[in-house]
Amino acid sequence: MTKSGLTRAQELGTKPIGSLLAQYALPSIIAMTASSLYNMVDSIFIGQGVGHLAISGLAVTFPFMNLSAAFGTLVGVGAATLISVGLGQKDYDTAEKVLGNVVTLNILIGIGFTVLSLIFLDPILYFFGASADTIPYARDYMFIILLGNIITHMYFGLNAALRASGHPREAMIATINTVVINTILDPLFIFVFGWGIQGAAIATVLSQTISLVWQLRIFSNPDEVLHFSKGIYKLRADLVKRSIAIGLSPFLMNLASCLIVIFINKGLKFYGGDLAIGAFGIANRVAFIFAMIVMGLNQGMQPIAGFNFGAQQYHRVNQVLRLTIFFATIVMTVAFIVGVFFPNIVVRAFTSHNDLLQISAHALRITVIFFPIVGFQMVTTNFFQSIGMAKKAIFLSLTRQLIFLLPCLIILPHYFQTDGVWWSMPVSDLLASLIAGFMLYQQFQEFKKH
Repeated sequence: MTKSGLTRAQELGTKPIGSLLAQYALPSIIAMTASSLYNMVDSIFIGQGVGHLAISGLAVTFPFMNLSAAFGTLVGVGAATLISVGLGQKDYDTAEKVLGNVVTLNILIGIGFTVLSLIFLDPILYFFGASADTIPYARDYMFIILLGNIITHMYFGLNAALRASGHPREAMIATINTVVINTILDPLFIFVFGWGIQGAAIATVLSQTISLVWQLRIFSNPDEVLHFSKGIYKLRADLVKRSIAIGLSPFLMNLASCLIVIFINKGLKFYGGDLAIGAFGIANRVAFIFAMIVMGLNQGMQPIAGFNFGAQQYHRVNQVLRLTIFFATIVMTVAFIVGVFFPNIVVRAFTSHNDLLQISAHALRITVIFFPIVGFQMVTTNFFQSIGMAKKAIFLSLTRQLIFLLPCLIILPHYFQTDGVWWSMPVSDLLASLIAGFMLYQQFQEFKKH
């Protein structure tokens, strides 16, 4: 390891927290915002270039995407936390072996997920809410995405490792490259080549492939703190177990998201039809932009909190948490203002279909009603995950999705039809945030004892 690499890692425990958070969070925010725009660009080009039913078909694939992301985060997030804590403890050998395990696990899980999903693709899509009108679009899109699933898993896994090893700028560049390439290829493949929704999927996989090649080049440099070398790819039971234990929280959160979106799609299909599912797809994409900014803040916080927790510098852990919550609250308040006061302007970018536009604007207005406190809940969940407190992170991950949102989705639509589906989301946001506040208060009391 070079002296510069060592200094880059150790500054996590010495540099002022505000400067560190800016250094690590800003690239992540830019990357995550770019990533959300990348998803939005797909939706906009599909909606304007293929049609309103294609938007509904794309929305049907959301549970699939959440399921794929669940397995990706099971490996990537846990490994990133172990790398950060390992660097904080100056255990560089273990951190490098974690990197090797990320590669091996992503390949194995990616192959297994792809094969099983392709075998049962149509039944799964029907179960997720597809209809005879929307399944051709959903099938065409997911077939291509699944063929590139290993690339997607590896791309996200190595980006998490880049951030954890002191390369937030490189992680940002990888994401921005993906977005720029995808934005160029989308209109080319959809409008010029006439490939329809398949063109959007091909653009997605191809753009991730190009960025993955760049990531592999970085980790092939022996001067880096973490780099590819012989002997690191063999799975180690202890590292896999610890990584999965930490990654279990976001895994379950994404798995729960998959289940929740299935319930949302089925409720919307029953009470509102394909257009209501398409409206959810649009409202979800808009809300996703702001959620991804908060996720970028969380990614910036993660190596700082993990390193300082490993180094037992609890006052610095408290500082980065408070600062992250402050900025997350600002971001989600802006989302509230946009969604409540300007929904028609926003959703018009996705569709010119009048009925879909009106339903989407109504859905967005309801969805964001409690967003000013959602950022706090998201940061708190990620905080427990960042310092390796897997059980608390898992519990917080499940409170909104399963303990609150799922019962709301079962009960409220019986009384309020489609509006019952929309209102289930903000009600669960409010209740989950109250639980998160209580648990965070208890943890702060623990830190004060040190």
